[in-house]
Amino acid sequence: MALALPPCYAINRIRVPKSRPGRLTMRNKPFEVRPIGGALGAELHGIDLSADLSDETITTVRQALLDHLVIFFRDQELPPDRFLALARRFGSPIEYPFVKGIEGFPEIINVAKLEHEKVNFGGVWHSDTTYLQEPPMATLLVARDVPEAGGDTIFANQYLALAALSDTLRGKLASLRGVASSAKADASRTREDRIRSDGSADARKLLVAEHPVVRTHPETGRKALYVNRAHTVAFSGMTEEESAPLLEFLFNRQIRPEFTCRFHWTPGALAIWDNRCAQHYAVNDYAGHRRIMQRITLAGDRPH
Repeated sequence: MALALPPCYAINRIRVPKSRPGRLTMRNKPFEVRPIGGALGAELHGIDLSADLSDETITTVRQALLDHLVIFFRDQELPPDRFLALARRFGSPIEYPFVKGIEGFPEIINVAKLEHEKVNFGGVWHSDTTYLQEPPMATLLVARDVPEAGGDTIFANQYLALAALSDTLRGKLASLRGVASSAKADASRTREDRIRSDGSADARKLLVAEHPVVRTHPETGRKALYVNRAHTVAFSGMTEEESAPLLEFLFNRQIRPEFTCRFHWTPGALAIWDNRCAQHYAVNDYAGHRRIMQRITLAGDRPH
């Protein structure tokens, strides 16, 4: 059986397979896409995100995101105003429901763990805020102050997680809907310190939403597994007790090592990930050190 050719970027008649490092053009200045894992993730080198980027460049970067699910940039100078301006090139920034934004920029929140704190923000496998009726399309996270070692983020490809299941199980999952709740204990603990310091007026509000367990990506048309340990509490029409065995199986399957990549943060590093087909986990292995990040989420649509 013939092997399918990998999707390619096409720009100025240069074709670059997504599965290999490649050179793309930004206003006649080359930048490179270097995959960092076999499952997902790529670093883009030679691009200054604080510059006035052409529409062509933004389109190409967005295609890299669709191809690799999460993309990374190093050594970016992105003060809050430039960070927000960049986010607006990819979508519509929205406010996080439980934590207030930084002064003057309500769409930007601090994702921080201070030296004396024990629990980190995002320290559980999840897709962002799936308890919303329209969960975010993507998230941008920039590193401001990070430990020399530790504090990495791991990402997992949910296209692959679904594809690895049997045909029979995939067929059964296709008819199920998952119930996501903002009150699930794992998620609540991971944001507790930030709610104490920066909590919004709605910090204790309960948010619940139902979404398909198998989601069709609105841009790629590919199907991905769309439940997560942080927020999914049950299948619609079933009790939590009835749902637990299958959910636990799926939660463990979603994060198999062969579906993941790992990114080590450095000051000025930026990640953009696609919440519709990727999960992430912030590793809490830097006790006694601080880790300060800033985050923007982009509006999404109702999953189908």
